[in-house]
Amino acid sequence: MRKVSIPVLAVVVASLLIAAVAWAKGDYAKKETVEQQITALTDQLNQAFGKGDTGWMEKHFADDFTAIHSNGKLVTKAQEIDNVKTGNIKWATVDVHDRKIRAFGDTAVVVALASSTGTVGGNPYSGDFRTTQVWVRQNGNWQMVAFQSTRVPASQ
Repeated sequence: MRKVSIPVLAVVVASLLIAAVAWAKGDYAKKETVEQQITALTDQLNQAFGKGDTGWMEKHFADDFTAIHSNGKLVTKAQEIDNVKTGNIKWATVDVHDRKIRAFGDTAVVVALASSTGTVGGNPYSGDFRTTQVWVRQNGNWQMVAFQSTRVPASQ
């Protein structure tokens, strides 16, 4: 049997311990995990709006959440939830064509292109929209702090 020098063995053991600690903290797998979590949350968001699930919004919108809709109107968490409760905003369909998620520690930014149909104030709408969502992880839970939507002109 071949002998292993003590310094070499110490370096190998130290390296394994450092890697184990980093893995436990999530340093190696963090971006994949964040992307998976945020992808699931954005899919759930679309379902919640489609179903009028204001309970989901209460849980996942931060207390200081703000949204800027494609008409330029700025709304708070309470106003957004009220719009859904009263039926002022109804999403019929949402088809996300493109979604990019960038993670910055406990913050994630989602930029997406989606086709959507529904009604606002009883008036039907349909079109393509570029959206931005900002998510922040607080106490281990992701909450959306900001949402912005811009209509994409039909000619583009």
